[in-house]
Amino acid sequence: MRTINLIVIHCSATREDKSFTEYDLDVCHRRRGFNGTGYHFYIRKNGDIKSTRPIERIGAHSRGFNKESIGICYEGGLDANGCIADTRTAAQKDAMFWLIINLHHRFPDIKVILGHRDLPGVQKACPCFDATKLQPLLEV
Repeated sequence: MRTINLIVIHCSATREDKSFTEYDLDVCHRRRGFNGTGYHFYIRKNGDIKSTRPIERIGAHSRGFNKESIGICYEGGLDANGCIADTRTAAQKDAMFWLIINLHHRFPDIKVILGHRDLPGVQKACPCFDATKLQPLLEV
């Protein structure tokens, strides 16, 4: 098993008024040359948590940080007009909190939660909210 000390939060950068399934995400990543979805988990608008990549497999979501991280992506990130926004539903927030707490119990070496945008050299708004505010979940 690999050492995991970081959770990186992402958004799918899709509009809140459109559906973007885990299958759509997989197709999108394969078109970009990945061997399947790069994130380990995908959280749908209804709060369903989809396992999209085995944790044992190094992710393809955060260049330079994949080896030691777990990638979580949520469906959304853009409002109905296509503008950057925190579009997480209450169900997505609850699912994300639950997932982070459970991952931390499984991998106690996880010490940091960052958004993709918080990583060095990243010039994106992803995940369209301040993921560092999730850090207290590692103390639960």
